[in-house]
Amino acid sequence: MPTDGSKCSIKASKHALWVADMSDAVIIVLHVVDTHILQLGYSGFFSEDIYEILKKEGKETIEKFRKKLEENKSKCSHDIKIITKIRDGEPYDEIVKTIDEENIDLVVIGASGRHGIDRLLLGSVTERVIRKSAAPVLVVH
Repeated sequence: MPTDGSKCSIKASKHALWVADMSDAVIIVLHVVDTHILQLGYSGFFSEDIYEILKKEGKETIEKFRKKLEENKSKCSHDIKIITKIRDGEPYDEIVKTIDEENIDLVVIGASGRHGIDRLLLGSVTERVIRKSAAPVLVVH
């Protein structure tokens, strides 16, 4: 369950909970701090201050998301284990690496993220995950 804290990822979390409840699965919530775009935007110069701000924002995002999942899992029949992870790098690449490393059975992801302009400029993270993932991907709009 990759998340950037967007409305689509929150919608997707409800589906992830349902699937996890039906299959007695673990949910791994992943947030990726996009260090790749920072490096591109600064022509190779990487600002530690900006990185620290993004890392803090990522921790806050994933914690809010985890709390929301915890609240909603009370409606489930199983006690669903939720694991959170934060990685640095290019989001789609880190998501795909996590899928492989954790031997993920199903990815539940929002159709779009917080930044609509990303789709025009960089290509959709969701579309790249669909193309590169070894696991099935459930996209929630």
